[in-house]
Amino acid sequence: MRHTFHRKHNRLPLDAYRHPSAYSITTAVKGRRPVFRRAEIVATCLEKLREAADKNDFEVVAYCFMPDHLHLLARTVENADLVAFMRLFKQLSGYAYRQLTGDSGVLWQTSYYDHVLRQEEDLHDAARYIWGNPVRAGLVESAEEYSYSGSLTMGSEWAVE
Repeated sequence: MRHTFHRKHNRLPLDAYRHPSAYSITTAVKGRRPVFRRAEIVATCLEKLREAADKNDFEVVAYCFMPDHLHLLARTVENADLVAFMRLFKQLSGYAYRQLTGDSGVLWQTSYYDHVLRQEEDLHDAARYIWGNPVRAGLVESAEEYSYSGSLTMGSEWAVE
């Protein structure tokens, strides 16, 4: 029997993802495989994240590559499109992953979870929450010890704490 694929519907109308905002995003590896335990895979995907962000006018305020998923805090002040940004990132990183590993499978699960930060939500707090994921998961004692998290846009004033 042939199965029909159904895309997860976004919680908000697509126009809501095209306004200046900050977004907390979580996207998982297909089958929840722990592929982000390898530094070269993380580095390759991080390079593609930077490329997709640059091409779509997004700032990646915080990222954290957990073994089988990725947390992002991204923002824009331009009329950028979150859906286009995430689509490009997943395409670029999925292709680079296949080239690097020889794995012919799909890297990412379809879609992602997103949360549009409200004006009263503090960007620093949201970033620190993302960086704290490895501690809460028991992977490290402190967020500073985790090698696969950081920011593509913020300097040392955004210390992990």
